[in-house]
Amino acid sequence: MVAHFDLDAFYASVAQLDDPSLRGKPLAISGDSRRSVVLTASYEARPFGVRSAMPLFKAKSLCPGLVVAPPNFARYKELSTRVFAIYERGARAIEALSLDEAYVEIGTDDFDEAVAYAHAVRAAIRGEIGLTASAGVASQKLVAKIASDAAKPDGLQAIAPGDERAYLAPMPVGRLWGIGPKTQTRLAQRNIATIGEIAELSDDVVFALFGRGGRAVREMARGNDTRAVEAGRETRSVSSESTFEFDVRDTEILRAIVRELSVEVSQRLGAHGLRGSTIGVKIKLSNFKITGRQTTVAVATDDPATIASAALHCLERADLDGAAVRLLGVRVASITEEPVRQISFFEP
Repeated sequence: MVAHFDLDAFYASVAQLDDPSLRGKPLAISGDSRRSVVLTASYEARPFGVRSAMPLFKAKSLCPGLVVAPPNFARYKELSTRVFAIYERGARAIEALSLDEAYVEIGTDDFDEAVAYAHAVRAAIRGEIGLTASAGVASQKLVAKIASDAAKPDGLQAIAPGDERAYLAPMPVGRLWGIGPKTQTRLAQRNIATIGEIAELSDDVVFALFGRGGRAVREMARGNDTRAVEAGRETRSVSSESTFEFDVRDTEILRAIVRELSVEVSQRLGAHGLRGSTIGVKIKLSNFKITGRQTTVAVATDDPATIASAALHCLERADLDGAAVRLLGVRVASITEEPVRQISFFEP
């Protein structure tokens, strides 16, 4: 059995945990420059339309009473480590997706025991740390993730083995991985609106709609996801990613997000005494196509300005030309623990 856990509004919840006066208030986590963007919005701020990747000035105009708190990446890492230690109690494998999100292969194949494990994890996170987590439990990753999203905030949804296809069937096609806005439009032209309708398509039709990956998409729609939970490997890179609630096309917003992510990556490197000489960006478009660019600096670094300069260079080289971006990440690789000898400009 597999569980997907997602800490609710993680950055904002940590700020409210550390400063109780922020609880119940519309809150945004953001830098304080004119180019800053919202990293996370509390649930109290979201009814006003405040969301991640939104320029801070726009968030303030939508919510005049918005409280803004700075990010604290060292604190996020500290609490994330404690949460992952809770996951380990009864887990066979843990696949970290980010500081606040993970898949867990539960150490039992019994459905009721797996649900009990998820309840226990959520209770421990609340009782021992003071945060809330949403969870989904299923026989495989796709359904566990969708169930977790459906349970937000602070809930748990469990789908028994054998019920996966029926659970997915009435959902809109956009809930299925790999179905972006353009594909949804193409499906709508054929009057295909639900996941269940994709599950019923013939081989010829799925090939016409999705190409060589058509059968895999149909299997997902039928609730057949054979991907295993992949436990973490030796750290060869340090990265930070942000998935947006709405696609982002504005280049200046993307540049601001790169700067924010570069600071987070820098702090993670520094916390472990690491530096890296390969710096890049990861970009997932609205059609789920993933692209990236990377460059190399002459001397390994953990300096946020150097990381940001190199990452912005990579973003420019990506030539997005107004394409809708769903996810943006900054990554530092070629990791070393050797001391810094000098500061150097990056080289393409």
